[in-house]
Amino acid sequence: MKVPRSLQIWRLGIVNYSDALKLQEKLVSDRKIHKIFDTLLSLQHPPTYTLGKRRTDHNLLISEAELKKLGAELHYTQRGGDITFHGPHQAILYPIISLRDIGLGARNYVEKLESTMIEIASLYGVKACPGQKGETGIWVGDRKIGAIGVRIQYGITSHGLAFNIDPDLNYFKHIVPCGIADKDVTSLRRETGNRIYEAVEKPAPHVTYSKEHQCHQVFHLF
Repeated sequence: MKVPRSLQIWRLGIVNYSDALKLQEKLVSDRKIHKIFDTLLSLQHPPTYTLGKRRTDHNLLISEAELKKLGAELHYTQRGGDITFHGPHQAILYPIISLRDIGLGARNYVEKLESTMIEIASLYGVKACPGQKGETGIWVGDRKIGAIGVRIQYGITSHGLAFNIDPDLNYFKHIVPCGIADKDVTSLRRETGNRIYEAVEKPAPHVTYSKEHQCHQVFHLF
């Protein structure tokens, strides 16, 4: 008989990137010793650029001084992936999940994250799909709408995905998003106009939690 799994969902609103990183590190440690159940953090960040463990600084196209004038922060992380932007009106999900407990490998886990974003997009009539070989995240045509960058320690995940609801896309002009120079970035707002209803009117976390059946649709993937 299959044992039911517990997934605790924390809706945190707008959280400074450093604070969110410290929280993830604490939760990973707690999950490792079975102090907590699998946990999903749903939040947004103030304008923030993050680099993955490969340290691809060349994909940041402005100086740190110019970046500060924009009111944005820069953080170096241990996640996979290249440079990306996080900001208001972007749905960010950080799963703290034991892959060993659910029998998933790293590649399958990333595919689950991609499927989650594809399903979120489909709730608003947007057809998204995984990228071509070497392109993580999800795309609407040749426009990227969702990014993925994960870290796995002791079989426990952290970091996760960022799905563009209605962020200020001008911030992406100052980087080579995810290290891909010849592709554009898009958002749910750009793809649907005014047809995103509560996604525009409410904070990004409500996009996936506003309706109980939608929550089940999206998170049964885990």
